[in-house]
Amino acid sequence: MTHTRPKITDERRRALLVTRHLLTPATRAKSPEQVADALLALHATDPASVYLSVAARTVRPSTADLERALYEDRTLLRMLCMRRTMFVVPRALAPVIDTSTARTVAARERKNLLKVLNEQLGYDERWFTATEQDVLVALTGLGEATAAQLADAVPALKAQIVMAAGKPYESRPRITSRFLGVMAAESRIRRGRPLGTWASSQYRWTVAEPHLELPADEAKAELATRYLTAFGPATTEDVKWWSGWTLTDTRKALARTEAIAVDLGEGAGHALPEHLDEPPAAEPSAVLLPALDPTPMGWRHRDWYLDPAHIPELFDTNGNIGPTVWWDGRIIGGWAQRPDGEIVTELLAAKGLGRDARKAIASQAARLAAFFGDIRIRPSFRTPLERRLSA
Repeated sequence: MTHTRPKITDERRRALLVTRHLLTPATRAKSPEQVADALLALHATDPASVYLSVAARTVRPSTADLERALYEDRTLLRMLCMRRTMFVVPRALAPVIDTSTARTVAARERKNLLKVLNEQLGYDERWFTATEQDVLVALTGLGEATAAQLADAVPALKAQIVMAAGKPYESRPRITSRFLGVMAAESRIRRGRPLGTWASSQYRWTVAEPHLELPADEAKAELATRYLTAFGPATTEDVKWWSGWTLTDTRKALARTEAIAVDLGEGAGHALPEHLDEPPAAEPSAVLLPALDPTPMGWRHRDWYLDPAHIPELFDTNGNIGPTVWWDGRIIGGWAQRPDGEIVTELLAAKGLGRDARKAIASQAARLAAFFGDIRIRPSFRTPLERRLSA
């Protein structure tokens, strides 16, 4: 007997997307923790993206609420994990992410830095471990400190290495940032409050609490399940790309979930049983998401919510997405902030877009401008459309 796999259409996936990713006014959350839980992890390469991703999905956007979650209650934690990317994750999920992805990333970061230090300065593993201990002692005494303050307390951090030797852009940076980055990846220290505004990329450092150790296979299966809960249905390639795992590890993790095989527009995929239920009806709505928002960065295959013809305008050459305009579960354009604070949009897929849609997009742009207030940002990874609009 031949069993046909359930077919999940692109339209159904978009209906699931807008409700689970809180992209409508009716689904907006009341707290940053609810947003992070719904999306599994918030991209944090650009500090402002965390605030903007949360603001787009909460009833009453508040920088104070997110700062409380990050720096007081610590219900949300920053981690270098999937794809060697900085994320903000729910505290309860941190041990799963640490075991399933972050430890591998940390080991690679440590190995790469130690190789450079050994080749250029003759430093070995013993020196590295001793310097880490010195940093922990200093940070424990200080309570919190900037990178510069730690370098003063631990002079070994002022050592310099040569980058791009012999090239016109050769530089000789201190090892401070990379060394502290490795310690953060190992969850030995963590970023505290930033210097300046919520959009600042300069942080104070504090000592971190160790994560609970879990069996690796269980952690990967749990992360795969959580990914499918937030982003499924999805293909094996989607899960592999998002997690940064090998294909073998991805297949093993998926096999330990309760996922069922389904047919998607791009081929075979995986869905949880609840994905076969009819998604709740949602009125078409607009939302403006920031650069590197977790929704557009959630899948390897994006044709079901993004016209491939618009990729050159909305992505940089390394595959990082810029600020996007969404309508009814699709990316239809981009936005940017000008020096005077104005939020400007450009619609790349405007055909058939009615007055209600345009009015809703304008309303969301005004909402975003009000949230920014006097704050001005510039994405770290700039796209052609964002550059053009912000000029």
